[in-house]
Amino acid sequence: MKTRDNKKNPLPTVDIIIEIDNGIVLIKRKNPPDGWALPGGFVDYGESLETAAIREAKEETGLDVRLIRQFHTYSDPSRDPRFHTISTVFIAKASGVPSAGDDAENAKIFNKLNLPEKIAFDHRNILEDYFQRRY
Repeated sequence: MKTRDNKKNPLPTVDIIIEIDNGIVLIKRKNPPDGWALPGGFVDYGESLETAAIREAKEETGLDVRLIRQFHTYSDPSRDPRFHTISTVFIAKASGVPSAGDDAENAKIFNKLNLPEKIAFDHRNILEDYFQRRY
């Protein structure tokens, strides 16, 4: 039987695919790693994944989102170069115009055909999975 030692555990995070105006919202990150990314972040202690997703979407895009469903969980230890994270991805709907906030430098709506070249983390893989299942 394997016993636990005092190694660090992976950090729980959420990412949100925000559907709006026939596209999805990405944020341009202010901090490394550079690039565009899905809105998201770390789950606070005592916070549910759903609450974290709604909070992070609001903080980074200014949008009030309505969660539609949990999409998938991504756990590859190399998905974030800074830490070992496990991200639960949600699909959400919103209306309005995204505006960058918190640690986002910019927020824009993209579609499958005009995704930015530089996408941070494993978010290109997440988007490929999403578009494959969506269309």
